Amino acid sequence: MNWLDERLASLARTPFGAGWMRVLAYLGLCAAYIQGGLNKLTDFPGAIGEMTHFGLSPAPLFAVLVILLELLGSVMVLTGFFRWLGALALGAFTLLATFVALRFWELPAGQERFMAANSFFEHLGLVGGFLLVAWLDLRKQ
Repeated sequence: MNWLDERLASLARTPFGAGWMRVLAYLGLCAAYIQGGLNKLTDFPGAIGEMTHFGLSPAPLFAVLVILLELLGSVMVLTGFFRWLGALALGAFTLLATFVALRFWELPAGQERFMAANSFFEHLGLVGGFLLVAWLDLRKQ
């Protein structure tokens, strides 16, 4: 099957090896953070409400820190300026936020728990994506 793997890989190499594809992948990975940061920035009272909902105090300070982290981390990943550091920061933030916001094990069995568990593990996938970005960036240096 090695010949099949190599043949399929050679077909995929041209489109998926292009620089624009890497930029598209970084943009997809950062999309939720860009959207979240801009939403919080344009609706600061809503951002404060979100921090309060999760028990983070002082809520205004946490809202500012989250906005800065989401937007600056995304810019770092997208531009390549300390990409590995931006990726690790967004990955650590995502892991922490996942354990704060998606404690599915505390919910009773049912649809809400099912959805929270799915979201929890999807967020772990994002963390893995950011770890991969950091690993690749540090590896090439």
